[in-house]
Amino acid sequence: MTDRNVASAQRPHRHHWRRDVVELAALFCAVAVADGIANLVVHGPRGPILLVASAIALLVTAAFHTWWARRHSHAPPPGNSAPSDPAAASAPHATPAGESAGSPADPKATPALWRMRTTVRDEPGSLAAICTALARSGVDILTLQTHPLPEGGTVDEFLLRAPQRLPSADLTRAIAGAGGHSTWIERADAHDLVDTPTRVLGLATRTALDAAELPLALRQLLGRCTIHSIPATTLSGRPNAGADAPVEGVLEATVMRLRDPSGGAITVERPYLPFTPTEFARARALVELDARLGPRVPRSQDVLTLPEGNEITVRRADGSDLAAARAMHDRCSERTLGLRYHGPVGDADRYLGHLLSPRFGRTLAATTASGKLVALGHLLWDGDETEVALLIEDDWQRRGIGSELLRRLLSMAVEAGCDSVYAVTQASNTGMVAAMRGLGLPLDYQIEEGTLVITARLDAARVGSRSSSHEAPRERHAYETRRLQG
Repeated sequence: MTDRNVASAQRPHRHHWRRDVVELAALFCAVAVADGIANLVVHGPRGPILLVASAIALLVTAAFHTWWARRHSHAPPPGNSAPSDPAAASAPHATPAGESAGSPADPKATPALWRMRTTVRDEPGSLAAICTALARSGVDILTLQTHPLPEGGTVDEFLLRAPQRLPSADLTRAIAGAGGHSTWIERADAHDLVDTPTRVLGLATRTALDAAELPLALRQLLGRCTIHSIPATTLSGRPNAGADAPVEGVLEATVMRLRDPSGGAITVERPYLPFTPTEFARARALVELDARLGPRVPRSQDVLTLPEGNEITVRRADGSDLAAARAMHDRCSERTLGLRYHGPVGDADRYLGHLLSPRFGRTLAATTASGKLVALGHLLWDGDETEVALLIEDDWQRRGIGSELLRRLLSMAVEAGCDSVYAVTQASNTGMVAAMRGLGLPLDYQIEEGTLVITARLDAARVGSRSSSHEAPRERHAYETRRLQG
């Protein structure tokens, strides 16, 4: 978890005694070696000479490490890239998923889709040479974007349809021979077939309808990246470090910082591929659209009839529900608040402003027919991960409200393209454990010192197939649902 998500607990790490023994042995060995060197320097005939030689060797090692780190700081992760020069392309390298090394695929198989970026000189004929090289390899160019660079040159981004038998190394070698360098290549899928203007308009529409969509829209616009929303102030009211982005934003190679319209800043990081000015301009345009539209949350709602006949309304919540949420906190027992917030119960109210902000995720509220708030469900963006959390008022627990909120939150996570979600709770919280198990999804459990982390792996196809069979669990819970539009 990141330090931006102040409402959630730290995820525990596995601890093994064998690692402690190894570390202790290494410590004793290091002390013994240091003692021997010290005796040799102090009592030896050439102590000063050895000391000076050691200092020179240390400086040379540090200089070499600095040079090596700068040379490889922007190397793409293994398995997603291919070398950009012919010599490196012919060397053994990681093979992308779905491509077998050394054995070409069936020529009659479905063509492979690739996303590729390469940098070329900004001069006539450079793009033509790249296209010619691709044509000679039997590769079809489906889409092409150009990203001019301030220092000269152009980054060309392609969506390619290539024969399955063509390895990525051969494709990159052909590009390098045509003058391309700093080449990046990865597998694509059918979702990338949508042209860029259509995709950007769709993301703008989603952002216009729901303020919580801005981080997701940025991630889909820029590809694989990590996005953090940094509040303007901490929970104690002090200014937050890194939350003072200028209005025009900042672009620094693989990091861009944008001013958040709701306060604070949004940072986007992509450690293996520098952002281009074109991508920075598109991201800034989405943020400016969000700023002009102001706070907004969809107002649709569902009315659920519980087994005992009470009606519960489930809807999206935002900052306007802050007073009602605090009143629910006052009605909850210390045990219920402790199971949710994993910290001092007196600090629970301080988290609500963060949790109800659409910038950090989505919140569902369950209210009674009289309008009293009795349950909250949170789907929180946590960098590359997504957390789910529930808080049910004591008098309304064990009635199926938590399971219903959790099912809806996971549907939202699937729509947002999340691969998994996790819940942080205590081992004694049998209600949350039962709700997660009731989802019917693959679960991973990690427990340490009473803190339990349950991770659900989301399979969009499985969740989609289950959506048509929701009637069965609804009959078991005797739910009756009708949708109202606000």
